[in-house]
Amino acid sequence: MLYLKKVNEQDAQEEYVYITNLPANENGFTNRYYGVSEEDFMQKVLPEMIHFSNGVGLPEGFVPETDFFLWEDNHIVGMFRIRHFLNDFLREGAGHIGYGIKKEYRGKGYASRGLAQALEEARRLVKEDEIYMSVNRDNPASLRVQEKNGAYIHHMDDKEYYTRIKIKCRTDGRLGIDSLPIIK
Repeated sequence: MLYLKKVNEQDAQEEYVYITNLPANENGFTNRYYGVSEEDFMQKVLPEMIHFSNGVGLPEGFVPETDFFLWEDNHIVGMFRIRHFLNDFLREGAGHIGYGIKKEYRGKGYASRGLAQALEEARRLVKEDEIYMSVNRDNPASLRVQEKNGAYIHHMDDKEYYTRIKIKCRTDGRLGIDSLPIIK
């Protein structure tokens, strides 16, 4: 069974192994905790991740963000980060949701199904009508994941596509996530 689970203390050991092995920057998904020691993860990183989710102790320029691990039964296969709102930096860059899937699980639908679940979480956390995301132009698989979940390319530059997904019901007749297909 595939499910998202918010970062938590009960799964700290599995979370530690996943996050410290996730590259610092892979395909645009940044991991500022790459390679930290187990002690630092347990005493500093994990509490920080939980606090950031509640908007507590945020460094200047950061917004509240919740990290979710994507679990297949009893092991982590990926990670999704949902930023609760955007500042100017995020609006012109990474956007609301970033994600990464372990290399050995790529190409098997985990990203598409995980993003569908992340969008459900985003409906509760994000107040805007649209989710902003970005994807490196040299990562067509991730662009397809976003498009499968209802994304359209809003604009692009030399390095990235900037996508949008409607998540709120609208009164103007435009589509929201409620009318999008379910990814299986």
